[in-house]
Amino acid sequence: METDLKIIELRSIKEYVDELSQLLKEVVDLGASIGFLPPLSLVDARQYWEDVLEPGVILYVAFKDEQIAGTIQLHLSQKQNGLHRAEIAKLLTHPQYRRNGVARALLQEVENRAKAEGRSLLVLDTREGDPSNHLYRSSGYVEAGKIPFYCISENGQLDPTVIYYKYF
Repeated sequence: METDLKIIELRSIKEYVDELSQLLKEVVDLGASIGFLPPLSLVDARQYWEDVLEPGVILYVAFKDEQIAGTIQLHLSQKQNGLHRAEIAKLLTHPQYRRNGVARALLQEVENRAKAEGRSLLVLDTREGDPSNHLYRSSGYVEAGKIPFYCISENGQLDPTVIYYKYF
């Protein structure tokens, strides 16, 4: 992990909305499958961030050299029968900081928070074949299965998604 990486929980987007919007646009335009298709407009990216914080959503941002190096969300299930679980969403690493432990540090941060919130099951999904699959497997996530034809890629191809879980 980066030793000079600072991870904080954001409770307000205002101060960081422009930088988060630029990060989202950049990773989507580079092909990340996180719910958007390239080219992503900054207007759409900004709208996403302005609406992201709602009950049960915990947002972390990693900073390196006073710039946003990455972000991750933990969605705490609000259902009575799901108070033991949470979903990991929108793990984004700025291209400049990839392969330096940023994503792994963010993942560890949400796992620690999930435990502190009394959650024992984490779930997530990611497009089959994306580099994120290696991160999740190497971090102890177990493949639960695949859903074919789950997401549309930039070229119109329907790609499968892999569902992962981690129980602790």
